[in-house]
Amino acid sequence: MINHQQKYLIVVGGPTAVGKTAFSIRLAQELNTHVISADSRQLYRHLNIGTAKPEPQELAAAPHHFIDILEPDTEYSAGHFERDALALLKELFREHQAVVVAGGSGLYVQALCRGMDQMPEVPSEVRMQLNQIYIDSGLEVLLEELRQHDPVYWQEVDRQNPARIIRALEVIRATGQPYSGFRQQQYPQRPFQVIKIGLDRPREELYARIDVRMDAMIEQGLFREAEALYPYRQLNALQTVGYQEIFGFLEGAYSRDEAIRLLKRNSRRYAKRQLTWFRKDEDYTWFHPEEFEKALAFIYAQLQA
Repeated sequence: MINHQQKYLIVVGGPTAVGKTAFSIRLAQELNTHVISADSRQLYRHLNIGTAKPEPQELAAAPHHFIDILEPDTEYSAGHFERDALALLKELFREHQAVVVAGGSGLYVQALCRGMDQMPEVPSEVRMQLNQIYIDSGLEVLLEELRQHDPVYWQEVDRQNPARIIRALEVIRATGQPYSGFRQQQYPQRPFQVIKIGLDRPREELYARIDVRMDAMIEQGLFREAEALYPYRQLNALQTVGYQEIFGFLEGAYSRDEAIRLLKRNSRRYAKRQLTWFRKDEDYTWFHPEEFEKALAFIYAQLQA
């Protein structure tokens, strides 16, 4: 028997191009509920093709939240998402027993499910300075600064993730203290239970899907979209796979063919990093995206527990 007093947050996590969007929509339809997008780039307007936003017909198939809500120059963090998504859930849980979260941004999912470490406010000019250093000098310069000022976090950070590295340096520069010193292990209890579904495919299958999707995005006008966004390339929202590679082409650093090669390679690397993040969380139960009925049976079993 389903406990209708208990509320459930059903997370659908996994790498880019695995099939989270279609799976989440089908799940939301099955449960007659809403989808919260936990994607740090789909928040932004104008970043459409490069972030693989759901198509209009997909958005119409189930109510979606946190897509196209901000201009690209608006600073928005996982902490902001935690605050806003919790407020939304309070409203949604009045009418729905369960809500679906489609999550490619592991930090956003973690913030909503568990909570964020309390971090100090950072002036926007500090972030702009660091983004400019990244554009001008590359990631190695920032990594060396992090190593000097916070060797503890330097040891554990994903060194291929500019956003994570820049975030740590923001705090270090703004406070003069190590970023690792602000991280905590005590988190508030949530007024809902979390069910975590992980989606994965065999590596070759996933990489083939990434390549096919990238070809489709280029056909849809990804280069034109990136060119329109090029004047704003220093913004934090655009420090991401899908745009940086084309910005390099627009600057004359390499050919269009090389940009396409980098788009596919970096998307595969991004998928690998996403999987590493999600696999570290033992609360996920993993399914192939085509095992929807099997996953649904598992979810219903949790709802009745």
